[in-house]
Amino acid sequence: MSSENTPLFDDGAAATGDTSRGDERPQVDPREALLVGPDDDHDPVVSVVLPTMNEEQGITRCFDWIENAVLELGVRTEIIVSDSSTDRTPEIARDRGAIVVEPDASGYGNAYRYAFDQARGNYIVMGDADSTYDFSDIPRLIEHLVATDADIVLGSRLDGEIKPGAMPTLHQYVGNPLLTRFLNTFYDAGVSDAHSGFRVIRREALEAMALESGGMEFASEMIMEADAKDLTIEELPIVYHEREGEETLESFRDGWRHVRFMLSNAPGYLFAGPAAAFAVTGVLLLVLSLVGGEYSNAFFGTHTAVLGSLFSILGFQVGSLALFSAVSTDTIRTQTDPVTTWIQDRVRIEHGVTAGLLLNVAGGTYLGYVGYLWITTRGDVTLDLVPEMIAFTAIVIGTQAVFSSFYFNMIADQRHC
Repeated sequence: MSSENTPLFDDGAAATGDTSRGDERPQVDPREALLVGPDDDHDPVVSVVLPTMNEEQGITRCFDWIENAVLELGVRTEIIVSDSSTDRTPEIARDRGAIVVEPDASGYGNAYRYAFDQARGNYIVMGDADSTYDFSDIPRLIEHLVATDADIVLGSRLDGEIKPGAMPTLHQYVGNPLLTRFLNTFYDAGVSDAHSGFRVIRREALEAMALESGGMEFASEMIMEADAKDLTIEELPIVYHEREGEETLESFRDGWRHVRFMLSNAPGYLFAGPAAAFAVTGVLLLVLSLVGGEYSNAFFGTHTAVLGSLFSILGFQVGSLALFSAVSTDTIRTQTDPVTTWIQDRVRIEHGVTAGLLLNVAGGTYLGYVGYLWITTRGDVTLDLVPEMIAFTAIVIGTQAVFSSFYFNMIADQRHC
């Protein structure tokens, strides 16, 4: 850890004011000398970005921490407050030397993206202004970023210390771990606390990411974009403090926004996985119903065939959505599940239409035979319903295959135009 006498960087910033007369020097607070204001021509090394919405109770403490960090770093630093408040938050921030901007749209992500456009530092620090994050840790995070040559460093609350009352029990033991598990599963992020708001990121890494979301899902999007762009993410344990001021997070709504965003950008998990499960289950049930009999006290017959038909049709329909999403959407990560990839690379419209027609012919032939028997015997015939269900399923899937092949070809051609 760098000390006050040995700053982590040396950008030539003076810790005292200019000489006014002879050897007399005005007494200037070193922290004020290092802070870059809105009218300062010096380019900062570090930009601290704080999104705020009515944070007058906690922002003063945050500024105290930031100024201590700036003194320890010993480099010019700007503080950008992206504010949507109706209280005294912007006035307090200006009095403490911050650059206050007003985002052009509401939302957590919009506040950050608007402020990022104004930031000039080589290292961008992100954090909430509600005194939950101790910004005295900024030098520690930046030092780790430099030492490991990482692109992003996250302050991990879940690997660190969470003060009593700082995080609701449901968030600490269910919400945040579960959302982090989703993100690690979908994007191989390999982090312990994906939704920590205390982060340090290099400017070039920030510019490499195409961040677009406007709400709380912005935290997930950054991790997903970093993984898609092969950026390196490191973590350090931090202390998470109790919030000062009114809570603005809406647990279930904001949690759902994260889940929705992750699933929408992971079509392989959203469509291909369930489609394969439905299809395998459906075919297995149809085979068991066709064989018939009792196994392990379970009887497989007509009702099994009905379920098999349902799951088989669902598998095809959801699988079609996987294919359509692969060619019609621009997700953060390209869909790479083996089935979808193989179909995209090798299967053409003629293959799909031919397979669909063959299923229709097979199913239609059997049902035609059933109709013939019914007519010739004047209905005096007993037929097994299981083959009829299988024929019915083949016709439904075959018809869908024909029309889906044409639609898939249409959107693929449109995408390549």
